[in-house]
Amino acid sequence: MCINFLTVGKKTLEEHFDVLVNSPGEWADEVYQDYPAPIIVARRSGQRAVVAAGYGMVPRRHIPADMKHYSTMNARTETIAERPSYALPWQQGQLCLVPMHAYYEPNWETGSAVRWRIGQADAAPFAVAGLYRSWQEADGSRAFSFTQLTVNADQHPLMKRFHRPEDEKRSLVIIPRAGYDDWLNCRDPRRARAYLQAHPAEMMMAVPDPKPATAKLQRQAEDLNGSLF
Repeated sequence: MCINFLTVGKKTLEEHFDVLVNSPGEWADEVYQDYPAPIIVARRSGQRAVVAAGYGMVPRRHIPADMKHYSTMNARTETIAERPSYALPWQQGQLCLVPMHAYYEPNWETGSAVRWRIGQADAAPFAVAGLYRSWQEADGSRAFSFTQLTVNADQHPLMKRFHRPEDEKRSLVIIPRAGYDDWLNCRDPRRARAYLQAHPAEMMMAVPDPKPATAKLQRQAEDLNGSLF
């Protein structure tokens, strides 16, 4: 499960992802839960568009005060059609791409959590499969939120190295560049599942990157481990 990632800037969106950025929205370089980040969606015409959306399918502000907090930053593809947080957007084909430079996972091989940076072997930006929805806010405005899709990675040569030894291993789904438009315009949930595969390990890189990590961030990684809805 990914709890934070390095997003891309407007220049990269236009030059690498071939999408014009008209939105005035701003976002941080490193994104955590409820932070805004750019996602790529398909217009009715089929063309790509960028919207700023909050990281986490159900924003904290929309979780009732008397309900226990739960994380919706990552969605298990095996149960996505059944979970209330994701079922309707999944059925309606509200698919998106989450562009990024890298994402972070905890590695426990030393006996304690060490933050590792994961990305493409060639260091190029890439896009992760996502699902999004819109929200009507109290002031009458409309906001967007998204989640990232994950698959089992117990046998993946790279991704099986992350999270606690006793936990199931998970991996984000990286969509190949040639498949961006097919993914974005897919409206058949059964056909969409064909894209939900772990990325080949030989096309990825992972290195320890503990410098920005603090005890607080490590505790967050531990607390969120396994809390997928």
